[in-house]
Amino acid sequence: MPAPDVDSSSTSAALPPGMVLGPDGKPCRTCTDWKSWNKIGKEKGKKGSKSNADGAAGGATATAAAGAAAAGAAVAAGTGSATFNYEAECPPDKEILGRATWTFLHTMAAYYPDKPSPMEQSTMKSLLSSFSQFYPCGHCAEHLRQEMKVDPPKVESRKDLSWWMCGMHNKVNEMLGKDVFDCNKIDERWRDGPADGRCD
Repeated sequence: MPAPDVDSSSTSAALPPGMVLGPDGKPCRTCTDWKSWNKIGKEKGKKGSKSNADGAAGGATATAAAGAAAAGAAVAAGTGSATFNYEAECPPDKEILGRATWTFLHTMAAYYPDKPSPMEQSTMKSLLSSFSQFYPCGHCAEHLRQEMKVDPPKVESRKDLSWWMCGMHNKVNEMLGKDVFDCNKIDERWRDGPADGRCD
């Protein structure tokens, strides 16, 4: 689950703003937005050849950004267009991953049983617990684990789970300075569609 950007200055003076390190100490693509990821590649390209002391992480980042730029150039050369579709051609950054994740989680909650069996409730708790362990953005996963300790998943009904999920999403939205979602509209957004039928 997306969490606020980590202040990279406290982690490493060499990291540009917006860049987040993963648990392995290397720049984390799924914890960093594309603009920050791309920026570090451009900065490394401007500095020319790097010394071996810069480490494999910096080289890998520069290579990834250069590869993305090359892919964009190839698309432009092949089609006569200067378009580059980052989302379709590159591994997901934290924004793309976050949107896809929230779409999955809200939709899953929207189709959860109205009266789940004890086994279904247990399975959903296990799924969310496992999800919080393996979400690719490490600090996002840690944030979710902490929130779940304070406010455990409500799995007693579809409505309970949907409202709990909406509340979790809104906590993240508030931390990121984004608008909160009106949880009264969760069924309309994630299951039924607007009453005017425009999605039918």
